[in-house]
Amino acid sequence: MLSDVEVKEIKNLCKENRQNIVKMVYNAQSGHIGGALSSVEILTVLYHKCMKICSQWRNSDDFDKRDRFVLSKGHASSALYSVLSQLGYFPKDELMTFRIFNSRLQGHPTPVCPGVDAATGSLGQGLSIACGMAMGLKLDKNPAKVFCLLGDGELQEGSVWEAFMHCYQQKLDNIVAIIDRNRLQIDGCTENIKCLDPLDEKLRAFNWDVQEIDGHDIQAVYSALEKAKNVQKPAVIIANTVKGKGVSFMENNAGWHGKAPNKEQFDEAMAELA
Repeated sequence: MLSDVEVKEIKNLCKENRQNIVKMVYNAQSGHIGGALSSVEILTVLYHKCMKICSQWRNSDDFDKRDRFVLSKGHASSALYSVLSQLGYFPKDELMTFRIFNSRLQGHPTPVCPGVDAATGSLGQGLSIACGMAMGLKLDKNPAKVFCLLGDGELQEGSVWEAFMHCYQQKLDNIVAIIDRNRLQIDGCTENIKCLDPLDEKLRAFNWDVQEIDGHDIQAVYSALEKAKNVQKPAVIIANTVKGKGVSFMENNAGWHGKAPNKEQFDEAMAELA
């Protein structure tokens, strides 16, 4: 369990990340704000408390020993960039180049950005990429872990389930999948478009270790990640979240999947996040 001091620290980092996400998308007048805000606690706890990281990207003796991360829901890149900036992968003032031509911080992450292992954003492919990474680490006898954050909407694609099946077949106990279960995608409610429930039972049927948590509860996220790192089979965490979390008029609103706020909305959002 995290101490009270650590929880407070993470809460402050999450607050900063939400403010950065809103600033970045507003500044660019482009971006996917809802799904970035829903993933904040997951990414903040993962990077600050649970992953072995190497901020001296490609320039350190620890580089090969680091854990790997794949943002399968690549449209939530603003959340990832904010966390990476907190850890020193690049200067924080670079965040305001988000989605600007020739920036390292494009709308979907690519390896030109320090801290990014894979180009993602074509939904349904990230878990397969993570599976390949985990297989490579096994072949190299490298004890590092691979973490993959998926959106629930992309679970409607068959390639994701092929990857779930393959990870178990290959006995990949070095992979942890986290599902940002905010139940909304660009076209509306996931369950109205292509029903995923009962998601936990389906994942167990694919022989994964399954945990289901409140994805905004810092202690719950931390405990689930630490447990998942140590099970003897592929592990998945269903993190129930709120799309647009932290900004009242964006919460549970599919219209904020990929929309930038205007000046009035920006000011209102920043006041709520202050």
